[in-house]
Amino acid sequence: MIVQPFTGAGYLLRGLRLIRERAIFPYVVIPLAINVIVFAGLVWYVFRSLGPLVDRAVPHGYEWLGWFVWPLAALVVVLALYYACTLLANVIAAPFNGPLSAAVEAHLTGRRPPSAGGWRAAVRGTGAALRSEGRKLVYYLARALPLLLLAWVPVVNLAVPFLWLVLNTWMLALEYSDYPMGNHGLGLSQQRARLGEKPLLTLGFGGAALLLTLIPVLNFIAVPTAVAGATALWVGEFAGGAGEAQREQRGP
Repeated sequence: MIVQPFTGAGYLLRGLRLIRERAIFPYVVIPLAINVIVFAGLVWYVFRSLGPLVDRAVPHGYEWLGWFVWPLAALVVVLALYYACTLLANVIAAPFNGPLSAAVEAHLTGRRPPSAGGWRAAVRGTGAALRSEGRKLVYYLARALPLLLLAWVPVVNLAVPFLWLVLNTWMLALEYSDYPMGNHGLGLSQQRARLGEKPLLTLGFGGAALLLTLIPVLNFIAVPTAVAGATALWVGEFAGGAGEAQREQRGP
């Protein structure tokens, strides 16, 4: 029981190793390249516009303040773009995550999951992937908004930071487990039930994923790493191991 959170976190580290495998890496490159291009484009555009904005913000006769305003404004902009791109990365990568998870499962078990597709399926499934993201967003907001209201209630609000952390770690585990479980035909309610069977293990994985998204530069590979780790988690813990996953492929 005590070691389960560490075991869950270990699956994320395993995902970091898995995405470097030759058969898996191609599924990582395209969404990663898109994210880097989008981030670089936003940084270029914002910093090109930042100079005139800083110049107008500094009062006439106090131009020397620009030497202090510029670094502060640049830091704020970079952090804002950094976290905005982290959120955008989930949307961009969503259509590719199902095939990525299928490739990881094939690497681990020798068989692809029944509902998995390849590159063409990723393109055709863009709409379905975005709808799935929308359902998870609704699920998240239905729980996040009451927590925001509790933050205004004296005494009770002392527990809100802890509950907020639990909610976000749970949501990240659910976000990335959606792909391997979805490849086996499990819907959102079934996914929640499966993950709820081992809550400490699930929260350990989600907490490690949350930590990875907060590390500069490494956050660019947080999505594929977490998808690969969640697939290993599915195979090792929730599908009964690789042998059972293979039997599931063959059917009764």
